[in-house]
Formats: sequence, C-alpha cells, structure tokens
Amino acid sequence: MIKTATIALLFALGLTYVMMNSDGATGNDSMVFVMAKAAAWATGNIWYLVSPLISLVGVFIAGSNTVLNILFGPFQFGTAAQAGLPVFPILALQAVGGAAGNMICIHNVVAALTTIGLIGKEGLVIRKNIYISILYGLLAGAVAWIIVALFFPNIL
Repeated sequence: MIKTATIALLFALGLTYVMMNSDGATGNDSMVFVMAKAAAWATGNIWYLVSPLISLVGVFIAGSNTVLNILFGPFQFGTAAQAGLPVFPILALQAVGGAAGNMICIHNVVAALTTIGLIGKEGLVIRKNIYISILYGLLAGAVAWIIVALFFPNIL
C-alpha cells in the first residue's frame, strides 16, 4: 500500500538534494539559493503574504504537506534570510499555507468525495474552496506580519 508513496517521496527527496547541492560542481549558488534570492528581490517584506500562497500551490501540486516541506522548506528559509525577514514565522507560514492547500489538493478532494459518494464533483469542490484557501493564506500572512511587527520586531 505504501509502494507508490515511497517512490514519490524518494524522488522528491532526490530532487531536493540535487537542487540544494547543485552549487558544488560549478562553484556558483545552488538552484534553491538562486530562486530564493530572486524571490526575496521581487517581494521583500511582502513575502509574509506570498509565502503561504506559494505553499498552497505547492501542496496542490505535491499532494502532501510533508512533501511540500521537503521541497519548499529550503526555498522558504533562503527567501526569508535573503529578504531579511525572520525565518521561523516564514516557515510557520509555509505550514499554514500547506494546510490551506490541502482544501484543494486533488487527491484529498477525491478521497473525501469518494467517502461520501459524490464522485465526479471534484472540480466543483475545488472551484468553491480555492477562494477560501487563498483568503485563508493571505489572512494568515497578514496576521503573522502584524504579530511579528508589533510583538517581535527583533526576532531573527
């Protein structure tokens, strides 16, 4: 029963390992670091709002918050560090965005609808939940931004 999940997880780990260690052969920055620098440059402090949305899309694609954390954790960490933002709140926002993405994750929706006998309604459920999950992610980012700014301005 776990054969396909194990295969997917091994490939996700392999991809992450290659992306994180791609700097060794060329002496340049790794793929993750290059993407993080670009994201930090493009968003800056707004990364508080973008971080959960990136995670939301990541879970929709990856199908699991665990796989999301493996694939996107180093990216989120690097982006926060490059933007001069505290790392721990950004990583927490990744988890929140992953939870929001589970509402529209295809295999979660299929499993839920199969359980209650509504096979074939997956598109409708995803279309109705996508707005809620985006709002949830944005709201979480805004709340985290406010909390960090008001109560933890010197957090690293």
